[in-house]
Amino acid sequence: MKTWNVGIVGLRRGRGFVSVFGAHPRVNVTALCDTNEDTLTDLGEAFSLPDSALYTDYEQFVNADADIIMIATPIRFHAEQTIKALQAGKHVMCEQTAAYTVEDCEQIVNTVKQTGLGYMMAENYCYFHYVRQWRDIVNQGKLGPIYYAEAEYVHEIEHLLIDGDTGNYFWRHERPPIWYCAHCLGPILTLMDDRIIAASGSHAGFHKHPDQTDHLGFLDMEVGMFRTEKGALIKIARSQVAPRYPHMVYYSLYGTRGYVENGRNGSNTEGYLWLEGETPDGENGHPQAEEIECSVIDPDAPEEAKHGGHGTSEYYMIREFLDALENDVKPPIDVTRSMDFTVPGIIAHESAMSDGNWRDVPLFDW
Repeated sequence: MKTWNVGIVGLRRGRGFVSVFGAHPRVNVTALCDTNEDTLTDLGEAFSLPDSALYTDYEQFVNADADIIMIATPIRFHAEQTIKALQAGKHVMCEQTAAYTVEDCEQIVNTVKQTGLGYMMAENYCYFHYVRQWRDIVNQGKLGPIYYAEAEYVHEIEHLLIDGDTGNYFWRHERPPIWYCAHCLGPILTLMDDRIIAASGSHAGFHKHPDQTDHLGFLDMEVGMFRTEKGALIKIARSQVAPRYPHMVYYSLYGTRGYVENGRNGSNTEGYLWLEGETPDGENGHPQAEEIECSVIDPDAPEEAKHGGHGTSEYYMIREFLDALENDVKPPIDVTRSMDFTVPGIIAHESAMSDGNWRDVPLFDW
């Protein structure tokens, strides 16, 4: 197996990726980039990197000794940095979402096509242990055709929107909740093996923060409705300010032969599964779903899988990306699939801020 040299830009969020990449037996972390010199120095020392491998200038960083660039910077930089990395001959793994505009998404797709290099969006929630378990259930046809799904990601992060002491805004203040939709749509669309062709949206306004109407990150809640190629319906709800503790990542899927859902109490929860002809009835003889464990951690994962964040998801995500590069095939969340997870949120937000009507969602194919 090949050993891959990886450079990572954006070390606040990328710190977790530095750890999981650094622990991965097929990876060498060879370059780091960040505008914060203290963070850069600390992580450089932790990985015994020379000063020559530490960069504050992205233009120089993309020409460093690396096969892969991991982009973990604020989303407004994703498109430009992705394109420059690809043009510099690097494969790219980029944090979600891919970009903020449909035009930038199109430019990323075109650059991947032109360069022939690997691109994968780092939608780690697709690799939660329970989502991987559900994939086996769905692939065996046990739910039947899925006709409806829901996802909610309600995570109060006001401290990441504005500095409570100074009043200065952080970068997420400009991000409408539903733009950050891939944690919802990624797992759902992966399980459904489907694509979104139309979207509509609505929002609850700025009831909690009526003084922040110029900063869309403070919208109370955004809800998106989506129609898929296979005729299914999906609903997602997103908030960055709703007081929900612990924060919630919730999924449910309804098929013609059953349904599955996780719990609403944090990350590792108890959920429910009902399968026609398999799940025994309750004591009263009526249908009764069985409780299932919904853990983000794979108990059978190797030790190096536990060095990253979000359970063991990032280990498996990186492993599949490296496997794809090694075998010269498209990654599971390749550039077109990345846009399937990104663009519907952009379109739903346009609808939410306008008339709420249905809009076509452009599909990018390769």
